[in-house]
Amino acid sequence: MTRIHLIGVCGAAMATLAALLKQKGHDVQGSDQNVYPPMSDFLREEGIRTLTGYDPAHITGDLDLVVVGNAISRGNPELEEVLDRKIRYCSLPEAIRDHFLWGARSIVIAGTHGKTTTTSMAAWILAHAGLDPSALIGGIAANFNSSYRLGAGRDFVIEGDEYDSAYFDKTAKFLKYLPDIAVVGNVEFDHADIYTDLDAVLLAFRRFVHLLPRRGLLLLGADSPHARGLAEHARSRVETFGLGDGLDWQAFDLRVTPTGTAFQVRRHGRSIGDFEIPMLGAHNVRNALAAIAVAAAVDVSERTTAEALRLFQGVKRRLELRGSAGGVRVYDDFAHHPTAIAETLGAVRLANPRARIWAVFEPRSATSCLRVFQRDFAQALAGADRTVIAAVFRSTIPEERRLSPEALVDELRADGHDARYIPTVPEIVREIAEESREGDLVVIMSNGGFDGIHEKLLAALRSRTEASPGA
Repeated sequence: MTRIHLIGVCGAAMATLAALLKQKGHDVQGSDQNVYPPMSDFLREEGIRTLTGYDPAHITGDLDLVVVGNAISRGNPELEEVLDRKIRYCSLPEAIRDHFLWGARSIVIAGTHGKTTTTSMAAWILAHAGLDPSALIGGIAANFNSSYRLGAGRDFVIEGDEYDSAYFDKTAKFLKYLPDIAVVGNVEFDHADIYTDLDAVLLAFRRFVHLLPRRGLLLLGADSPHARGLAEHARSRVETFGLGDGLDWQAFDLRVTPTGTAFQVRRHGRSIGDFEIPMLGAHNVRNALAAIAVAAAVDVSERTTAEALRLFQGVKRRLELRGSAGGVRVYDDFAHHPTAIAETLGAVRLANPRARIWAVFEPRSATSCLRVFQRDFAQALAGADRTVIAAVFRSTIPEERRLSPEALVDELRADGHDARYIPTVPEIVREIAEESREGDLVVIMSNGGFDGIHEKLLAALRSRTEASPGA
């Protein structure tokens, strides 16, 4: 039995890898500076030993492999011990490749937006079709109630992240994933802490599509010009998908339904039928279309695919309804890039044209905390009726590079929008609880926990309702 130690095990991706390795029969343990729920609960349920703090004593001579998380850098006591002892080590994506992908048909879902949803959809369709795939997802897929699945089938569906791999390997994770079938849904500038500009991002994606074998398949989101332009760098077969005309896969006749979105699909100009997803927005139709194309590539019937999509339960934190109180619905959404914010608010507006929409945005990701997208955020948040900007999470960023919530609010107000900067969660909760009214929708957008704002707001709304006359 192989003994494996993970440094930085409480990151979502590292914890998921630990669980996959454990299920495969390895003896797995991990350490982290802070071990606390929910990841500590997840690791305990998976039977993985967790060690609190980074201590050289955790690095014992019987370890066969150490996986180094990409948040770990030189000076970490455990890493230094690994290097001194010359114990075999690798990055997270290398561990995934070497333990799971060499013998699999690797289906890699990449792109700036929509990776998690598309990966979840594709994995669920294959599972529903009886192909028993494995999967590694950057979120909790509700159909699996997990971020991973270890199946006995040939296929491994994996979310292909362009973020860097480790302190010793600053190249994109997805360059390790041996794609046989690849999806690139869209490409935009993101991860400004890793990439200097859009050209650097495009270089990573060009390298990715260049990995596909001649008999592989590259599916490109043609509604994104930068994704479509990757076709010239491919040596494999290429198919395009999107909402426009003249594509290999086209979704059309989009309709909001009481339970989500319905649409029709053409393949090479021929209609192949109606599909429906329990989700809102054209961006989710594009995600579903990519999953439909993946399913066709592995010979899943159109009827089975359509049935699976109707049964798809979504992904946690992707416009997830967290609750309703006093007639106010509170949603949680992972959106933290201007495009994702605009698409989310546009989808909510389309489905609720008469509702008053609140957008509550916490700049938390490495890119959203930077000034680089300030004007883009103003344009994206203009889709809400009322906007609340919280304090920038990464306050250690130099002021000249840090996003200014005050300036962002000024830009929105100058364009005639109701916007306000409210730094703390208690203040945000108090203001929304006082000013919201029955029928309002509150969309809370952050890629972190946001200090439990969702439950705090719902509690405040319940208290308001109980205290009101006639309640």
